[in-house]
Amino acid sequence: MANRLNASQKRKRRVRLALRAGGSDRPRLSVFRSNGHIYVQVIDDTDGKTLVAASTLEKNFRENSGSGGNRGAAAAIGKLIAERAKEAKIKQVVFDRGEYLYHGRVKALGDAAREAGLEF
Repeated sequence: MANRLNASQKRKRRVRLALRAGGSDRPRLSVFRSNGHIYVQVIDDTDGKTLVAASTLEKNFRENSGSGGNRGAAAAIGKLIAERAKEAKIKQVVFDRGEYLYHGRVKALGDAAREAGLEF
């Protein structure tokens, strides 16, 4: 278990270092996924504050959707975070996939956010 945890922490650290090395002042779109849900935040790293957030645990999302752990739910959350970011006047972000591959639910979320107008 310790090796697996260390490997995921190394992957996450490597992705975040690559984002910082890019030298961008854009906010970071951070993704966390569990087996049953997906969570997204737009974070301003200079102030250390979350600007916008969305997840499959929100009450209005749970009422309209079935499962929170599939690609359809991830795409809906991607669209929702893009809409909320537009309302907060955020157009460009840096996509932080964390320790996860850009595949499956993470890719569905990213693609839906792009289609809804978020640039990364």
